[in-house]
Amino acid sequence: MEFTFENVLLVVSILLFVSLIGGKTSYRFGVPVLIFFLAVGMIAGSEGIGGIEFDSPKVAQGMGIIGLNFILFSGGLDTNWKSIKPVLWQGISLSTLGVLLTAFFMGAFIWWITNFIEGLRSFSIYESLLLGSIISSTDSASVFSILRSKNLSLKGHLRPLLELESGSNDPMAYVLTITFITLITTPEMSAWGAIPIFLRQIILGVIFGFLMGWIGKKIINKIKLNYEGMYPVLMIGIMLFTFAFTDFIKGNGFLAIYLAAVYLGNQDIIHKQQIIKWFDGFAWLMQILLFVTLGLLVFPSHLIGIAGIALLISLFLMFIARPLSVFIGISFFKMSMRVRWFISWVGLRGAVPIVFATYPMIAGLDIADDIFNIVFFVSLTSLFLQGTTLASVAKWMGLQEKDVQNAAIPLTILENEKIRSKLTEITLTHDSFAINRRIVDLEIPKDILIALIYRGGEYLVPNGSTELMEGDQLFLISGDQKAINRAFYDSSDEDE
Repeated sequence: MEFTFENVLLVVSILLFVSLIGGKTSYRFGVPVLIFFLAVGMIAGSEGIGGIEFDSPKVAQGMGIIGLNFILFSGGLDTNWKSIKPVLWQGISLSTLGVLLTAFFMGAFIWWITNFIEGLRSFSIYESLLLGSIISSTDSASVFSILRSKNLSLKGHLRPLLELESGSNDPMAYVLTITFITLITTPEMSAWGAIPIFLRQIILGVIFGFLMGWIGKKIINKIKLNYEGMYPVLMIGIMLFTFAFTDFIKGNGFLAIYLAAVYLGNQDIIHKQQIIKWFDGFAWLMQILLFVTLGLLVFPSHLIGIAGIALLISLFLMFIARPLSVFIGISFFKMSMRVRWFISWVGLRGAVPIVFATYPMIAGLDIADDIFNIVFFVSLTSLFLQGTTLASVAKWMGLQEKDVQNAAIPLTILENEKIRSKLTEITLTHDSFAINRRIVDLEIPKDILIALIYRGGEYLVPNGSTELMEGDQLFLISGDQKAINRAFYDSSDEDE
């Protein structure tokens, strides 16, 4: 086939269709769809039936960075602050101390087996720690997709904790990866000299993440775009700028975009639900493209030579390093043993470690190819063994909630006296301060929902940008009449 842009689009569209259809089939058999996306890339690659020649770590890394931007941002937008607040410190401990411990446990093990077992290529201590750092974090794309696609209902705050950890621990692994690459390529630098770089990445990432979240809210709510479909585009601009500028000032861009998204996802912004749904769909597209691209990059024949050592590394990670890191990381908190063991088992590796494994290749390290192939093998093993058994292990440990069927709730039920929320109807009069103001600017309490607006003989479904007018008939879902009065009328009037 002649190499043209049109033909590239044809191939990409075919791969997308095959991935979606095949992924749906694989899911029915309990196989994570992400494995199928990787398999599609490998089959379409130079050693598969597709014969597509692709050997560009830089392109794969660029694709990975863009994909991770959307995946992390989408996960952050969909993170409910109320759900993660009870497990905030547990999540922070796992995503920082847990990752650090995993990297050092794995580094020590890799250094030992490659230097004391004959027949294996020896890794230096820095090279071992580099490989340990690359596979030290759980993969957000894998955890989000498996928990949400399987609609796995877990008891207590277990699911928010797992999603918080997987969404926030990639920055720590990224910083460790860059740090050890720097130590390998710059022999004159000491390990102590890398600490300021490490701290700068984290501190700037946190500061600029929250700052851009706050600025982003102001921009979205103040700017008036002519088309609703432009608001997701505006959010993409905020996301990309947050990542790129944070990286430009030597901060951690991945941490910044995740924190900015968490902030924005818990604020009142215009067209919020539309933006979240749009990012969710685009995040899935990025996952497919990312996994297929990484599948194209690997040469299956190269995995055979490292299968032995990679299997040892994978088993040590799943059954020793990850559990040790989890138990130490959350030893300060009160949790049952079965919860600790289950968190240990949800140590899924996937696209993120494979993307990080391209950094040594671009840096020109001699051992880069071995690192990439080992990481790819470890990720495949994790997805196969852990990804396919998550639901079964949760059920076996008694941590899975009973299935709850979603059903539409008739409005008449909302008016039942036994239920606190009721359907309330009010008409805005001339003395309401809400007139000629947008809903997003009113700071209406969370427990009051404007379901419908009756205006000019027709019903309107409101959103954040809807301006209220005198005479509007509002249909509200709330059980607190005083709160409704305060939301739309001067509270001093009520006091009188």
